[in-house]
Amino acid sequence: MSKVILKTEFPDITFVKRGKVRDIYDLGEHLLLVATDRISAFDVVLPNGIHGKGRMLTQISIYWFKQMEDIIPNHIVATKIENFPEKLHKYADILEGRSMLVKKAKPMPVECVVRGYLSGSGWKEYKEKGVVCGIKLPEGLVESSRLDEPIFTPSTKSEHGHDINISFEDVKGIVGDDLAKKLKDTSLRIYSKARDIAEKKGIIIADTKFEFGLYNRGLIIIDEILTPDSSRFWSIKDYIPGRSQDSYDKQVVRDYLLTLDWDKTYPGPSLPDKIVKKASTRYREILKIITGQE
Repeated sequence: MSKVILKTEFPDITFVKRGKVRDIYDLGEHLLLVATDRISAFDVVLPNGIHGKGRMLTQISIYWFKQMEDIIPNHIVATKIENFPEKLHKYADILEGRSMLVKKAKPMPVECVVRGYLSGSGWKEYKEKGVVCGIKLPEGLVESSRLDEPIFTPSTKSEHGHDINISFEDVKGIVGDDLAKKLKDTSLRIYSKARDIAEKKGIIIADTKFEFGLYNRGLIIIDEILTPDSSRFWSIKDYIPGRSQDSYDKQVVRDYLLTLDWDKTYPGPSLPDKIVKKASTRYREILKIITGQE
């Protein structure tokens, strides 16, 4: 069994930044994105990772990027080691399956969130105000209610701390009217297509977030797409409105952490083996369901 990869170091490649999950390197014309096995919860990276998580996230993203090529171009240049620059080949044991060579895009300064169901921070805001990101919703909705139409609920992008929900008008103020409309329309089109594909596989995509960038003056989709780290996946057969749902993601980790006396600040607590194994199983299940891969 391969080891858990929490951090990558390639001395002869220019390191750019370390995100919550991905390590980024500059190769000149392109970037190298490496998905590690790190896991974060409540915006804190935890000390131990989930075995194979980076590979699973990467393969799910590759699947969805391909599905959405008729809607929007993506940042992928290559996903197989043999198509990477020669100097990366010696790192094949680490990079294989968990890395992508990508275009250098200028990231948009907003997170593009689409909700088809009422959950998480959206449910919390609806309970308090009857709206989500400035969008008035019908009265009488319950937790996990399916919305009549998916809604675009953007947020700020925070390197440190929590993202903050903002309105579509706020997005216009940040990126301009035309680009804001394109971000919204494209996000809703991707979500609608993904929802239809997933439902045929027995999966509800409750909500998800997308990252976009500008490349050669055109909009492309970047980072990851429709993974269990960026989306809520529920089983159609187990779905019951009026309560929280069992998710194919790191909810098992969040649920465990909520039982602890932890203030959700760094450093986070180590996860017990049984929670790590349970989380890993959930990631493997959704990889198989969505892509057919083991």
